[in-house]
Amino acid sequence: MRTVTSKVRIEAPREIVWAVLTDPEYVKQWQYGSVLSTDWSVGSPIRFTNEWDGTTFEQWGSVLLVDAPAQLRYSLFAPRPDLEDKPENYFTMGYGLEDAVGATELTITQEDPRENAGDEDEGEEGESPVLAALKNLAESVAVNQQAETRSVGPA
Repeated sequence: MRTVTSKVRIEAPREIVWAVLTDPEYVKQWQYGSVLSTDWSVGSPIRFTNEWDGTTFEQWGSVLLVDAPAQLRYSLFAPRPDLEDKPENYFTMGYGLEDAVGATELTITQEDPRENAGDEDEGEEGESPVLAALKNLAESVAVNQQAETRSVGPA
């Protein structure tokens, strides 16, 4: 099984990072316009739908673990012509959120049992653009919330 782990420090509280990971409006902003469909109940279906160049792409699976705002896991099937939709062809995405001083440490783990999983394009070395977008969005939401709190102030 191929396992890829990414870690990032996000200058935002865990609750905001959690919202950015789970709220469909936020997910659309950091996952290339993907539409997320799930109710986040363990065992419920999860589906990501995206359109690119007039073609619709979908990934689907099941919610495996929800422990807000600390852990999230789900399985996904990413169709391709040589791959059947069966359990051994699903990969698992896991998200762990831990408090850090003034920030949240986010660990993302992808476990992929599929044959030739390591043969797919990994992109360039360095920070993933999706991970950078997630981090930037969460930090922006945190700054905006702080600004709104300050502008309301005491009555």
